[in-house]
Amino acid sequence: MDIGVGLPNTVPGTDGRQLVEFAARADELGFSTLAVLDRLVYDSYDATVALAAAAAATTRITLAPTILLAGYWPSAALLAKQLASIDRLSGGRLVVGVAAGGREDDFLATGVDFHTRGKWLDQLLDELKEIWAGRGPVPGIGPKPANGEAVPIWAGGNSPAFVRRAAKHGIGWVSGGGPVSRYPQQAGQVRAAFAAAGRTDTPKMGALTYVALGEERKAAGGRYLLDYYSYMGEKAQFLANGVISDETRLREAIDAYAEAGCDELLLFPCTSDVDQLEELAKVCL
Repeated sequence: MDIGVGLPNTVPGTDGRQLVEFAARADELGFSTLAVLDRLVYDSYDATVALAAAAAATTRITLAPTILLAGYWPSAALLAKQLASIDRLSGGRLVVGVAAGGREDDFLATGVDFHTRGKWLDQLLDELKEIWAGRGPVPGIGPKPANGEAVPIWAGGNSPAFVRRAAKHGIGWVSGGGPVSRYPQQAGQVRAAFAAAGRTDTPKMGALTYVALGEERKAAGGRYLLDYYSYMGEKAQFLANGVISDETRLREAIDAYAEAGCDELLLFPCTSDVDQLEELAKVCL
């Protein structure tokens, strides 16, 4: 199982230079993927802008918004251009995790109807492919993705639609968190959907979990997650309590996800301290 790491673009107080340093160090240490979270109505760095900066600071690591809440984007043309630009800047290293999103204020801010976000996301994903193929509503939107065809899509989320979306649009599915005990069943649903759709490729299975090695980092990380996920009520406390803060638990989590059929586990640090990367690398790389 590959191990990726999150870029702390949503961690409060993160300096812009820290993000760039974090990205470069993750690349040097050998993590498989550098991922970012996405929110609009929050004091965070924009996911696509953060990945563009990371593209300039790295040379080999995969870049992935996991998850880009593409449902609140009002324009497929604008999103297609931004994603293809990052893909070209990075030499074809972008993989885009997408989900509909769950915070109504993000949609109010962009004027997209929150209640039809799933239907709009399905339409948007179709339009992205058309634009990248040169068949958009207005000719000439570029650049094309580095492979000349499309930026790979990694479907995310835990709603009933995630299986269908993964089979139609994605290279696989990435879990946005939750008990690892549920993971084998969900992964099995995705594999079955791929087969039912007549696909012969093997879906890539991913997952993310939050880490903050060290008790002080765990306390700060818990406060951050309580704030970031405050709209989720009691589940926010569950996420805060579940932050992995010691090497033993981290090793256990890695082994559990590997046994559950995960192909890549993304470790999202709840801190912008670059030294955290060194500690994570000692355990899992």
